[in-house]
Order: sequence, then structure tokens, then C-alpha cells
Amino acid sequence: MRRELAVTGAAPPPLAWERYADPSLWPTWSPQIASVQASTARLRTGTIGVVRGHGGLRLAFTAEDVDDGARRWTWRVEPTHALLLPLPGALRRLGRLRLEHGVALSGRVDGGSTTTLALEGAAPVVLAYAPLAALALRRLVALP
Repeated sequence: MRRELAVTGAAPPPLAWERYADPSLWPTWSPQIASVQASTARLRTGTIGVVRGHGGLRLAFTAEDVDDGARRWTWRVEPTHALLLPLPGALRRLGRLRLEHGVALSGRVDGGSTTTLALEGAAPVVLAYAPLAALALRRLVALP
């Protein structure tokens, strides 16, 4: 299943993009993320790592494509643990998501930004994650 989201806020595009490009900032705007370990300090094609959620959820990720100039990036995530317990292969496969993100000038008078997200994966996972993603995206494009 594929689901597309778009959220507009007052943060200028360079600020919203920086919040994506620096994985250490992800927990500051994405409430479902407790911490991130990434192979690079700045997101780039090929960056790998682990996102830790609350309640012992862990997801391995790979950045497939990162374009700083266009402010677009795509990554794949796969859950590896829940409640700190390793997940069996079938649940790992079910939980896989492909996410395509973008940041652009919103066209608002205040010069804010619009961020887009396309989620692809199993329907139950996409439908369950979409509201959490929308909340995070609202925080991504908000001013502090």
C-alpha cells in the first residue's frame, strides 16, 4: 500500500531540511523516536543505522537516496526488535517500510515549508504509522 502525506508549517525549508539531514535531531521533532545511531553524522546515500523507539522498538534503516540540493531523501526501515526481543523474520518482513521525504518552499507569505512523505509497505503498517508520521511532520515544519 502507498499513502502520501503533506504538511505545511512556518519553518523555512533550510531549517526543516536540516532537521532531516542530521539524524541526531530526529528525536527532537519525531516523538516516536527515542534515539538514533547512524553510520554518518549527516544523512547521505548509503547511511545505515538503528532507530530506537519507545517500548523497546528498534528499526534498522538504510538511506537509499539523499539529494541535499533538491531536499529529498528515501530510506527503508525494518523492525528488528519489539519490547527488546528480536522479531522473527515474518514480522520483520511485514513491518518493512519505504519512505520518500521532501521539503519545499510552501508558497506561504511567511516563507514556510511543506514537507511530503510517501509511505509504502503492508497496509496494516502504513495505516497504523500514518497518524504518527503526520504528527512528526507537523513538528518538523514548526518553528520552535
